[in-house]
Amino acid sequence: MSIKSRAVVIRECGVPGPYAERKLLSVEEVTLLPPLANELVVKIAGAGLCHSDLSVMNATRPRPMPMVLGHEGAGVVEEVGPSVTDIQVGDHVVFQFSASCGRCRSCLEGRPQICSTHRKATATNELMGGGSRIRDAEGNVLGHHTGVSCFSEYAVVDRGSVVVVDPTIPLADAALFGCAVMTGVGAATNTARIRTGDSVAVIGLGGVGLNGVMGAKVAGADQVIGIDIDERKLAKAIDVGATHSFVANDPDLLEKVRDLTSGGVDFAIELAGAIGAMRTAYNLVRRGGSVVTAGLSPAGQDFSFEHATLVAEEKSILGSYMGSCVPVRDIPRFISLQQQGRLPVEKLVDEHITFDQINEAFDRLDRGEVVRQILVP
Repeated sequence: MSIKSRAVVIRECGVPGPYAERKLLSVEEVTLLPPLANELVVKIAGAGLCHSDLSVMNATRPRPMPMVLGHEGAGVVEEVGPSVTDIQVGDHVVFQFSASCGRCRSCLEGRPQICSTHRKATATNELMGGGSRIRDAEGNVLGHHTGVSCFSEYAVVDRGSVVVVDPTIPLADAALFGCAVMTGVGAATNTARIRTGDSVAVIGLGGVGLNGVMGAKVAGADQVIGIDIDERKLAKAIDVGATHSFVANDPDLLEKVRDLTSGGVDFAIELAGAIGAMRTAYNLVRRGGSVVTAGLSPAGQDFSFEHATLVAEEKSILGSYMGSCVPVRDIPRFISLQQQGRLPVEKLVDEHITFDQINEAFDRLDRGEVVRQILVP
């Protein structure tokens, strides 16, 4: 049976802010079609506002329009399709923004975060079962944002888009585990594979970057250096585990970090999504060190480096999508670390908001005033 749901709809991108004045995002009543065999319906408990959503709005990473926005969320299962046998109505779930089919080459290699079936579907804002399950008040098709579209009271998603989690954890704030935590902590623990005693610089201290700091600490790094162009974020980095912090535009930054680390860091993790941050990361790593990047720069921008230094200094550059996570393995692990007090994700939540505050909330995110705001439908 179809479901009526209030949802945040975006119909055009590239509109400049402030969004509170221009009302780029509209709250509309949409209709969700019944789930197909391998799909389910989730009642949303909370959805995090992320810079990846903002990049759709400002068209630095444009997507087909119109669609229901939101990719980082959590909720309770309301209905399951007939082919879904391992998830039950009432289960608490966290979304992952890169669903996995379990059958393509990437999935079979143990890399579900780069599932090719999901990538093909999300290129047209569809689900892996084909098409969209969202209609507006006039019956027009609305796309799914990364197969999730959780800025809504309800969402229809693929089975591969959810991970069942401990029902005792606060579900609204558990939304962060679906994007910020996986991407940041995973970049440190899975992609970089930081070892006890390593030195690490994290460039970009937004929600993902602060999770990178926490991930480096939990992995055993001896020195964790937080770097951001916004000086306001440095204290938060120290609060969640950084041992040192520097402003990115300090003209003596490279010298200071090299002096601190006796020649450069073992790992520089770029989580700002900016070419300048990538240059900083490449210059900060020592001989034999590695750059890990999970930031997404605006489409079409290139990063260059001197080829000879890559070889002569035996550096490496590693891409990290969704923190190289296997979500069904890593999300429960990361939640367990939080429950042990070793991953204080709760410190990143600034406030909970309603639908009526959605445009103003993205203005605050765009101005760098907040780390994470949670939409509670």
